Amino acid sequence: MKKLVLFVVLVVIVFIGIFLVQSSPVDPAAYTPPVAPEMTGVMATNTLLQKADLLAQGKINGPEEIAVDSQGRVYSGTGDGKVVRLLPGGTPETFADTGGRPLGMQFDAKGNLIVCDSYKGLLSIGPQGKIKVLTTEAGGVPFKFTDALDISRDGTIYFTDASYKFGQDEYLYDLLEAKPLGRFMSYDPATGKTKILLSDMYFANGVALSEREDFVLINETYRYRITRYWLKGPKAGTHEVFIDNLPGFPDNITSNRKGKFWLALFTVRNAAADMLQPHPFLKAQMAKLPKALWPKPEPYGLVVALDENGHITQSLQDPTGKHLKEVTSAREYGGYLYLGSLHNDRIGKYKLP
Repeated sequence: MKKLVLFVVLVVIVFIGIFLVQSSPVDPAAYTPPVAPEMTGVMATNTLLQKADLLAQGKINGPEEIAVDSQGRVYSGTGDGKVVRLLPGGTPETFADTGGRPLGMQFDAKGNLIVCDSYKGLLSIGPQGKIKVLTTEAGGVPFKFTDALDISRDGTIYFTDASYKFGQDEYLYDLLEAKPLGRFMSYDPATGKTKILLSDMYFANGVALSEREDFVLINETYRYRITRYWLKGPKAGTHEVFIDNLPGFPDNITSNRKGKFWLALFTVRNAAADMLQPHPFLKAQMAKLPKALWPKPEPYGLVVALDENGHITQSLQDPTGKHLKEVTSAREYGGYLYLGSLHNDRIGKYKLP
């Protein structure tokens, strides 16, 4: 019996040794997150998102971002690389197939659907579904994770490359690495030129222009904050923190162009992830494990409204996550808020007061 126990112990030691000497897919930095804010005041728990209608439930796979055309038709990108349009009964029909993973999307003034495809780059899809690649690199560095966008009145497209190291299927590695690998850029359709406006961002995600288009907001998901980049005025070309220490992971952000931003938070803060962040060695070992063993995001639906001074003015929640969870986008159109999700099988349609 003692020999058997000794053998088992030796086998375990050997496996641990092999595991430790294996190279990790990440090279983590230490990061100490701020203490998560309490869910009080305007952030007090509510169930407002449970009132949302559900479109295409069970018929759509991961509608991460929502776009609405001039006729009020709803579009989204799916996990299998398609851009779909909802028919009047809510059934999705294929509008285009990028062969990648469509994320951020918005219609330009000419009726083209501009899409950030995480694998294919910045795309333009014409009214008949014809795809044109606009740009795939900036500063000699290819996009690894083309993510989110907004379009100004003059046609300039502002967009992000969330990480130049990790792709869409590796976004959790970016969380563990905790290094500034994201970029914020502009694309000029008139010249075809792509310009880097900000580098060294911590998972550069959602993009939204202000009402007067004098500044633009960029979400830094893994720092729980939003950065403001000034486009006009005496601060043009500079940036600052717009709001910090958010109660969850900020994903996409949109503007109603009337002084209000809608911010989708993928989930609330994760205490286990925050506790792990200051410890590079532990994060490097965690990255070697199957993702099924990593800390799980809480199934929670969360959207907040922000004014142009960086104040949270409203929150919409589903604490159960059973109706809507992992909300990654919130777009206002025609008195409704359309809600997308990276992994869910439905689009929310919430009637605004």
